[in-house]
Amino acid sequence: MLRHLLPSDDPRVLVDAGDDAAVYRLDEGRALVVTLDFFTPIVDDPCDFGQIAAANALSDVYAMGGRPLFALNLLSFPRKLLPEGIAEEIIRGGAEKAREAGIPVVGGHSIDDAEPKYGMVAVGEVDPGRMLSIDRARPGDDLVLTKPLGSGIVATAVRAGACPEEVLDEAVRTMARLNRAAAEAALAAGARAATDITGYGLTGHLGNMVRASGVSARIDAAGVPLLPGVRALAEAGHIPGGTRRNQEDSDDSVGYEGDIDEITRILLADAQTSGGLLVACPRDRTTTLLSALEARGESGHVVGDVIDGPDGRIIIGSLSMSPRGQ
Repeated sequence: MLRHLLPSDDPRVLVDAGDDAAVYRLDEGRALVVTLDFFTPIVDDPCDFGQIAAANALSDVYAMGGRPLFALNLLSFPRKLLPEGIAEEIIRGGAEKAREAGIPVVGGHSIDDAEPKYGMVAVGEVDPGRMLSIDRARPGDDLVLTKPLGSGIVATAVRAGACPEEVLDEAVRTMARLNRAAAEAALAAGARAATDITGYGLTGHLGNMVRASGVSARIDAAGVPLLPGVRALAEAGHIPGGTRRNQEDSDDSVGYEGDIDEITRILLADAQTSGGLLVACPRDRTTTLLSALEARGESGHVVGDVIDGPDGRIIIGSLSMSPRGQ
């Protein structure tokens, strides 16, 4: 579908559609980071939905190591329901999250649509010399994840009326949390590569990273953090269609060592909304990264490592099965 656009022949385009956001050089020390994202409601509360959608859109700027500058709203909504105030609450949630990020929302565009959708265009700035990208992972890097998985399964259970309130509350808090502090910590630790975990799941986004970097990776299944309650929801069958497709798409590139049960395989492919950053960090700086995350109130979990091997190959098992870095 993108064959008419890629690759760009403009030398000022530093990163195009292959990464989390587009990056366009302004001068030697500055480049613009531009991205957009929007989707249908995944929770019932409209303000929560607006906050999650805004955090999700801004996440791609942070995944590049950038600093957001401003945003534009994207809204599809049934015109006949405007008097009910739901759209206003969605926009309020997005505006609150933008204020938390320290940026203005300077306009946007809306259309009459039977199915509500909301998101943002996010514009940021990055130093090209300190930019994070998906093609800079190297053998010996540790893989550090900053948010737990399972939001896709939670959203599916919500639609079925089967999600416990405490599980939903924790998932909303996690999805609405900005990745700003995680990006700051990654840059402070000297990391080179990162991506955010969204619709393709952990295995899908890691697959993009290791293919772009020409390396392989291993995931320690037991070390991957999960939202509370999601394993039980998955066992009850609340699995998104996107998660199933992610599994099918990764069949050729993902291998398993040891006894990795089917629910674990599903969770590692779960289609996320506003997930955390996956940072490939040189091993001698991992302790610095984890400390920087903790100092900023963020979590950090070493979930695997980057190894030599066929481009794009992921092995899911236990890092204790063989020496790390081998």
